[in-house]
Amino acid sequence: MTQQMRLHAQRLFDGQAYHTDQVLVIEGEEIIAIDQDISQVDTVLSGLVAPGFVDLQVNGGGGVLFNAQPTLDSLKTIFAAHARYGTTGLLPTVITDDIDVMNRAADAVAQGIRQNEPGILGIHFEGPHISTIKKGAHSQQHIRPITDQEWTLFKRQDLGNIVVTLAPEVVPEGQIKELVSLGVKVCIGHSNADGITTSKAIQCGASGFTHLFNAMSPISAREPGVTGVALTSETTRCGLIVDGHHVDDLNIQLALKTKPKGGIFLVTDAMPPVGSDATEFDFFDRQVTVRDGRLTSTTGELAGAAIDMASSVRYCHFNLGISVDESIRLASQYPKDYLSGSPMQTNPKVQLAPGKIANFIQLDEKLVVQSTWVNGNKVFFQETMANEV
Repeated sequence: MTQQMRLHAQRLFDGQAYHTDQVLVIEGEEIIAIDQDISQVDTVLSGLVAPGFVDLQVNGGGGVLFNAQPTLDSLKTIFAAHARYGTTGLLPTVITDDIDVMNRAADAVAQGIRQNEPGILGIHFEGPHISTIKKGAHSQQHIRPITDQEWTLFKRQDLGNIVVTLAPEVVPEGQIKELVSLGVKVCIGHSNADGITTSKAIQCGASGFTHLFNAMSPISAREPGVTGVALTSETTRCGLIVDGHHVDDLNIQLALKTKPKGGIFLVTDAMPPVGSDATEFDFFDRQVTVRDGRLTSTTGELAGAAIDMASSVRYCHFNLGISVDESIRLASQYPKDYLSGSPMQTNPKVQLAPGKIANFIQLDEKLVVQSTWVNGNKVFFQETMANEV
């Protein structure tokens, strides 16, 4: 029989509302009850207990780039690095590369899912079916149409959630429909498409946009481009990098005011420096350097980000004035909703309740993560904020 654990959350945000002195009763991976009997508890969690973060675009962490080391051990290192900052679930992301790397990455993800490794929700293939004009830091030598080898990969049933970022001007509408029919989440990104082509891709089932504003055709007076369609579409969701480098604060505010609630979710686009002391790393035939939190390739482009999810949440609240609860939803509920295909809605959801998986975090008053719990297990812990009873 699985032993129960009682955790006293002095303050709890369940995704919808705030509560005080709540006891989370956990058995196995699940919250089986929430009560207010604080007389007998195993651990007191001070500060704020809140839903864990979900990151749908993670290239690396802990000094590891997934493309360079597409193994299960790498996934464990990457997840441990991000768990320190409140991420309880992520999509390891493969940047445009050859088919061998894509297959090895998929095998690592499948192995992790099969072994119930925490935090691995699936895989995100960011490319290689993208625009050379809007490739950003991606390697042009690997950009290509979808071949039979990629189709074999995209049809796999052991990878959990599959997200594919593509450019609709280089991927025919019929192939977008086919990907969607396979259960793949199609995101438009690294694209120089015009508004009409972008809208047709949405009609074919494309449901998201990858790192809004970055590596996509901008709005002009007589052409909405990918960006304009992304902002005005009421059925699609957009990942957004909020790190003070990728997107101007006013554009972030524009996106949040324009899209329906839940239409924007945070992503980190994280690279190896997150959760490590690395200040530079090799990236294909180039090198990327970290300076003042900005990652720059030797060829001049931004090359991913050096931000973690908790820092993104803090930026939303302290720099942009977004409420704490909505900042947390941007990093938790909204990306989960995108994966599940849940419709966008005005009323927020309860995320921490009986019957839910016990994925949550503990934050101090500055929204710094003090502990992270995944599937009912404590995977990261700061001694200063929690007390064993």
